[in-house]
Amino acid sequence: MAENEHNKGKLLGKAVLAGERVMNIGAEAARLKTRASTAVEDAVIEARRIAKRGRYAAEDLVDETTYRIKRDPLRSVAITFAIGLGVGALAGWMAGRAQRS
Repeated sequence: MAENEHNKGKLLGKAVLAGERVMNIGAEAARLKTRASTAVEDAVIEARRIAKRGRYAAEDLVDETTYRIKRDPLRSVAITFAIGLGVGALAGWMAGRAQRS
């Protein structure tokens, strides 16, 4: 009978240890979840900040371009013409190569 009580005590001790381990694992999982949630929130905030900076930079570029076109319209037309001529020449050259191949 004493041996039976001894075995019950051992099992109870093991059950208590297993319960403590499960509680520790649960606490660690909660900590990891909190860390992951914080990291995701930080990434979202940073992405929004970068998008806002990009939008401001694009607006500044448009404003600067508008100012330069108004300030020197002939130069703007000449630059646009040169770019169009270059793109057209490049497209013609690439089309000619494609036909030869």
